[in-house]
Amino acid sequence: MSEMTPKTLYDKLWDTHEVIQMKDGTSLLYIDRHILHEVTSAQAFQGLRDNSRKPWRPDSCIATPDHNVPTTGRHSGVGGISDPVSKIQILALDSNCAEFGVREYKLNDIRQGIVHVIGPEQGLTLPGMTLVCGDSHTSTHGAFAVLAQGIGTSDVEHVLATQCLAQKKFGNMLIKIDGELGQGVSAKDMILYIIGKIGTAGATGMVIEFAGTAITALSMEGRMTICNMAIEAGSRIGLIAYDQVTFDYLRGRDHSPKGDDESQARQSWEKLHSDPGAKFDAVFEFDAAHISPHVSWGTSPEMVIPINGKVPDPAEQSEEEDKGRLFSSSQVYGFKSGTENNRCTVRSSICRFLY
Repeated sequence: MSEMTPKTLYDKLWDTHEVIQMKDGTSLLYIDRHILHEVTSAQAFQGLRDNSRKPWRPDSCIATPDHNVPTTGRHSGVGGISDPVSKIQILALDSNCAEFGVREYKLNDIRQGIVHVIGPEQGLTLPGMTLVCGDSHTSTHGAFAVLAQGIGTSDVEHVLATQCLAQKKFGNMLIKIDGELGQGVSAKDMILYIIGKIGTAGATGMVIEFAGTAITALSMEGRMTICNMAIEAGSRIGLIAYDQVTFDYLRGRDHSPKGDDESQARQSWEKLHSDPGAKFDAVFEFDAAHISPHVSWGTSPEMVIPINGKVPDPAEQSEEEDKGRLFSSSQVYGFKSGTENNRCTVRSSICRFLY
């Protein structure tokens, strides 16, 4: 690819981090930031220990307990956790981070939080980075023009040991939403609408770049919501181009560049967008005016309807598999197919916030 060839944002991030490509098309991708939590890191650290290895760049890592953190009783620290497995996993994270020199925001650290939130909050998630974490919703960080993805435990160990991830390049998908959102319509409604249109496998094998005036009008929190749920559309990675909103959110945070470093970083960040004429393998365009508040009525994120819509009737479906899925969901949620979104609404509204 020549320098004059227009590139997508994904192409740019990939090209600046590809170390080498093997004969089978697999590349080694350099990883800038590695976020760890208590569930998927224990075996990875043990693998390092068993093979007498150390993290290649421990300063690139940040760890925090997340999945096993209790809602109440946190003032007692790990001792306040009643579930024995949860306690063991958090204690193991503490021990492993201390042994291998990995910075950790522990249970009672004011900076502790959801793995996909602490990075942006602390300025550890920065535009142009590659970022991985042993959690599928790592795509959240893509809102900052970051090539971020969830990885499995074996890859967690590999990245710790080598600072690289072995991967074949995905395709490019553009989802563009222009126009203004109506009253009461949020970023969650936007992504549920998209998933309802393209399905939970619609972006399999693709990196989704979200663009358009409705996307750029969102706050960083809204953009993070959009990218967080890219995984529910079948993609591992969601991206949004860098702009002034991104810069304003990150400026002044603890680990964000300061002074001359900030000026140099900003010059680089300004290039983090898809070039005019860049080629996408798939393109979807939507009008924001057509998006209304949505609820999830079933057992899959693609089972969504506008809040004033009707639940599909299994009898009207052409495929037996679709009929079965609809019937199963009707049994779980107790709705009457083909009727107005009535008693299902309250349950669906709760389900909606699980993603």
